[in-house]
Amino acid sequence: MCGIVGYTGFQDAYDIVINGLRRLEYRGYDSAGIVLEDANNKFEVEKTKGKVDDLVDISEKLKGIAKIGMGHTRWATHGVPSDRNSHPHLSNNGKIAIVHNGIIENYDTIKTMLTEKGFTFKSETDTEVLVNLIQYFMDLNPETDFPTAVRYALNEVYGAYAITVMHEDHPGVLVVGRLGSPLAIGIGEKEYFIASDASPFVEFTKEAIYLEEGHMATISLEKGVDIRTINDNSKIEPEIQELKLSLEQIEKGGYEHFMLKEIFEQPKSIHDTMRGRLLVEEGIIKMAGIWDHVERFKNANRIIIIACGTSWHAGLIGEYLIEEYARIPVEVEYASEFRYRNPIITDKDVVIAISQSGETADTMAALKLAKEKGAFIYGICNVVDSSIARITDAGSYTHAGPEIGVASTKAFTAQLTILTLIAFKLGKHNGNLGNADFMSLISELDAIPKKIEEVLNTTHELVQNIAKDFINATNFLYLGRGYNYPAALEGALKLKEISYIHAEGYPAAEMKHGPIALIDENMPIVIIAPKKGHYDKIVSNVQEIKARKGKVIAVVNKGDQQVSAMADYVIEIPETSECFSPIVASVPLQLLAYYIAVYRGANVDQPRNLAKSVTVE
Repeated sequence: MCGIVGYTGFQDAYDIVINGLRRLEYRGYDSAGIVLEDANNKFEVEKTKGKVDDLVDISEKLKGIAKIGMGHTRWATHGVPSDRNSHPHLSNNGKIAIVHNGIIENYDTIKTMLTEKGFTFKSETDTEVLVNLIQYFMDLNPETDFPTAVRYALNEVYGAYAITVMHEDHPGVLVVGRLGSPLAIGIGEKEYFIASDASPFVEFTKEAIYLEEGHMATISLEKGVDIRTINDNSKIEPEIQELKLSLEQIEKGGYEHFMLKEIFEQPKSIHDTMRGRLLVEEGIIKMAGIWDHVERFKNANRIIIIACGTSWHAGLIGEYLIEEYARIPVEVEYASEFRYRNPIITDKDVVIAISQSGETADTMAALKLAKEKGAFIYGICNVVDSSIARITDAGSYTHAGPEIGVASTKAFTAQLTILTLIAFKLGKHNGNLGNADFMSLISELDAIPKKIEEVLNTTHELVQNIAKDFINATNFLYLGRGYNYPAALEGALKLKEISYIHAEGYPAAEMKHGPIALIDENMPIVIIAPKKGHYDKIVSNVQEIKARKGKVIAVVNKGDQQVSAMADYVIEIPETSECFSPIVASVPLQLLAYYIAVYRGANVDQPRNLAKSVTVE
């Protein structure tokens, strides 16, 4: 949520900041703003409710006036989306500007104190409280320098934040800090970049510092990057990393939307996730994070999978996989609920956290609780050096590449690939998966990217045409059994995320216990019906739907006859073992959601109210 961009150097700061904000639009936002320090060391601020394009409309006059500046895309928390609540925010004396991602939980107490001291506030935000707290500390003691005042203020606030701050009396200087929200510093030749991730500066430098939790940095052309701990001002030697991200990866590559590009990237992203790990000819799965701690997994009382949204659906499928093939008990928890229900966690538990961004605030909070209780923590995420990657004891990157579309597609199937590899490796190690079955399964897993490619080639136009018939639908029901029940949940989530049509995923066996009351000739029902896995029961479900005149969109295996004969629309996918069917079946469901949304005129890559990286609880 929210995006931060900052720059100090020799280029036009306006262009750097605006183009950087465009790169961060995928994060989800409702307003945007920019502040530049001109040649006279005076701030020029423009901000507005709406998109970056709206900001450009009112700010193009600032082009060429500054070599230092910062910008922000805001996802509203405190106060409605509006011009006055947009960032940047200025202090009462107008000399300090701030952009902020996160939530200051004790802002109201601080605001009351500052109000009593004579401060006034123009917005409803917690951020304006923080910038005035910085001014307060500088006013309190004229000898307190700018970075020290920022540090004092950060030590007074509770919550999560990534901030970038400028001061008119300290030209060319950016002060940044983080606790809970990511922030990267790009190191160029006589220039520095600040951003929520590396995408805004990837074409300018391949060197970056990822600011650690509880650290702040003062950045200037004269003195470089000075990193300190927020709590006690201890100096930290920066760890400069080489960026693996390329400009090509974060551009659309000829596709109309990032989401469509990422759907079509899935054969590659799944292959990349398996590469170096699945060695079929040698008959092994090579995963150092698992192997180095295999006894911890083998002897665990249970595995707890924690995640949110799409990652939670992947976790549900992971539960099926690990329990079936490794025979280890698994529980799947919403991270957002886990820490608040006083869960029972012991040092005999293994906790697997799943997050595309590696920055999901609810998942991070749940992990910290589990770690305090002594559980072994394993992370599955897509972003190298993210917060979850750092806090975990071990883990696996999905190697899906940057996922820009807010609605997750390739990250989901990559997560399923990792969970499948884990289940098979543990099952082989503890003897629950015999060699012949193991070899058969990994050979079939190795073929999944080609099957996904086949699905894309054979169903793309078909699904596109099916979508046209449902652009005016108001409700959808998605049904699946066994492994495909979580796939139904994920299909429904994709539709409601980007098309704004209400959709509900349900276990097909539960249809008679409530949802059947909704079925009539106006209700589209998507049913996942592969030949393997409760097929006869699915046939009965389809008959019950058709008896009530429901419109059936069936995802079936090639050559299917029974379900196909009853369905109104048929989407064929290659036959696979039941455990792989959610990966294969998810692809046409992603396409269906995508095209319905496109035909409804929705903003597919940036659906309203949603954010890619949810860094607040």
